[in-house]
Amino acid sequence: MITTIARYGIAAGLIVGSILFGTTVGLQNHIPDPAVGMAIGYAGMLLAFAMIVLAIRHQRDVVLGGVIRFGPALVLGLGITAVATVFYVLAWEAALAVSGMDFGAEYAGFMVAEAQKTGDAAAIARAKAEAAQFARDYARPLWRMGVTATEILPVGLLVSLVAAGWLSRRRPA
Repeated sequence: MITTIARYGIAAGLIVGSILFGTTVGLQNHIPDPAVGMAIGYAGMLLAFAMIVLAIRHQRDVVLGGVIRFGPALVLGLGITAVATVFYVLAWEAALAVSGMDFGAEYAGFMVAEAQKTGDAAAIARAKAEAAQFARDYARPLWRMGVTATEILPVGLLVSLVAAGWLSRRRPA
């Protein structure tokens, strides 16, 4: 199972990492709406996590003779998720380094701009304080890497659960 996790996890990581790196570096001078960036990112994650489905099917049909229980299928999916998450985080760090982007400051500015749309002075002041704290926190590499990992982990968990439930079999077909 370790070989399958490594093979499919690296494939998933290369897919999601290359999409993240490519769009971040390629679009650095043409920053799209944050919603567009999120849509591209999550679509890339789903594409990459198709590897979970392929890996569970391979393990079930080729390695285990048509039988895989939910637990081992879930472990396989979570292993692939862990490997892909490492690639995702490293791709984000590389994209920040290559592009020179200060995402923390940019996102902090976005937070304040959104609050200013309300016109409420208290909300704007609160948003400025939260944005300043976010920018300080985001400048710390380990904190930033943890935040980056939380973007992809829930998607991988959900895909792993669905794929394990869908593809698990107790008896050969």
